[in-house]
Amino acid sequence: MGDVLAGFQTVWEFDTDSMLIRFERGIRTPKLLQALGERRIPFEALSGVELVVGKRGTVVLRAVPRPGADPLMDAADGQLKEAYDPYRLVLPAERETLADYYAERIRESLGPEADTAAEAHLVTVPPPPLSFKAYDGKASFDGKAISFRWFWTGASSEKWKVGDQRFRIDELTGVEWRSPESRGSAGTAPKEGSAKAGGAKGGSGKDGTARNGTGKVSPKGGGHGYLRLLRRSAEDQPADRPDRDPAAVVFGMGYGLVHQSLPFAAAVLEAIRASSPIPCAEGAPAPNRAAAPRRDPADIAERIRHLGELHTAGLLTDDEFSAKKAELLAEL
Repeated sequence: MGDVLAGFQTVWEFDTDSMLIRFERGIRTPKLLQALGERRIPFEALSGVELVVGKRGTVVLRAVPRPGADPLMDAADGQLKEAYDPYRLVLPAERETLADYYAERIRESLGPEADTAAEAHLVTVPPPPLSFKAYDGKASFDGKAISFRWFWTGASSEKWKVGDQRFRIDELTGVEWRSPESRGSAGTAPKEGSAKAGGAKGGSGKDGTARNGTGKVSPKGGGHGYLRLLRRSAEDQPADRPDRDPAAVVFGMGYGLVHQSLPFAAAVLEAIRASSPIPCAEGAPAPNRAAAPRRDPADIAERIRHLGELHTAGLLTDDEFSAKKAELLAEL
């Protein structure tokens, strides 16, 4: 397509087989979108596109990802607020005709398997190493294993007894992420459909409020969220409360924010999926995951031209334009 569609805090740049979604930096842009920076979405990762009337004289164009195509959305499991949705583009109402045009162009570009779940992740997430501080510990991921280091000020006595934890990717089947901004808490039963490498599995928890070993409610203020690792060895066992489970870290509005914990969960989920062989039909050859080909110089030149237009329009700073141009040139 080679076009650019700019909305509030978000810009969509269209290529032949994908679109690049870029998020502006600024106090009005949610921190999750700022942390993501930009995301390339292959059209084969989409199941459709929607155009609806928004609030206060706007229209909303939203691409709909296929289940299993984006580890970030699989990990989020429908818990993101609208403003945090990386697939939404908000435009002034007077641009509805233009938005409808691009919606139709995206529909024409959808892959033949748009109505089915993806067998492999098609959208990349931030690569490791990654880490974030929760209420009861620090979570770290180096690409091969996840480590939980407990904090004496927040961890429960159950976690202190077992000590710091380390889980290899091959020991895990998936992740369970609960947003601190959702209606549930760390002490309530998680939603059905926890993100797994090979499908969905509902978890169960015990009712009650999460507390640490001293009896203090944890974390302080706001809702309670958590990141739980789903282990192969515990598949048939009922899940303990996250504040007592050594395979989980608990956080709230001020500990382990969404923009830190969700990309972390998505990176772990992507690593688990990548380490698990994709099942094939009997006698069929294994899928060949070839490396991405080098970019066409003409495509790079076109992308740089669009960057120049964004820079001239004031949507990119001098530093952002120079950095992105250098990245594109490096792909030649």
